[in-house]
Amino acid sequence: MKIVTINGQNHHGSSYHIGKEIANQLEGEITEFFLPKDLNGFCLGCYNCLKDETKCYMYEKKKIIWDAMEQADLIIFTTPNYCMYSSAPMKSFLDFSFDMWMVHRPKAWMFKKKVVIVSTSAGASNKTAINTIKSSVKGWGVSYIKTIGKAVHANKWDVIPEKDKKVLDKKINKVVKDLKKNKPVKISLSTKISFKFFGFLHKKDWDSDPCEKEYWNEKGWLDKNRPWK
Repeated sequence: MKIVTINGQNHHGSSYHIGKEIANQLEGEITEFFLPKDLNGFCLGCYNCLKDETKCYMYEKKKIIWDAMEQADLIIFTTPNYCMYSSAPMKSFLDFSFDMWMVHRPKAWMFKKKVVIVSTSAGASNKTAINTIKSSVKGWGVSYIKTIGKAVHANKWDVIPEKDKKVLDKKINKVVKDLKKNKPVKISLSTKISFKFFGFLHKKDWDSDPCEKEYWNEKGWLDKNRPWK
């Protein structure tokens, strides 16, 4: 199994350690990225990516990560809870995926990916931090999404109370057990409905840019072709 881990921080904190443990238990080929070290910038909202993704000023650095994601069987996202949301570098990374959303120019390979999202905090809920990533991932067309969120009552991995580590172990083992079944991704009904709806919008020329309809036409998605087949 090829695994790509995208960490929303440069340091090796609690979220990182959980993602690392999942990857280690799966005994796969692991590629790690750290934000902002591996993608230090912000989306400018220039729309250049809709016409030609190579025109993005961060394209070369983005491509390294996208290429690794394309080759991966599993993508793990980790982020600490920063002010109730994902880290700023993680949000910036997600902003750079704007053109990959189903409504625009989705990547066919993304529909068959498996994703795990991890977020920890000192004491607050991790729901909004996780959902920041989850909404983007679903927008890319991913159906298989597992999440681990936990208030660890500590700001460093080494000082997490034993009772919290036991809870984390159970969460990790549950995710790993499911992934080890190695079942093909089943495309969710919500993904199929969204895809059909966005196709309808393109047929009506309700695009952000005419090139979006051209892209869908080239793929045959406005007819009966589907990226997951």
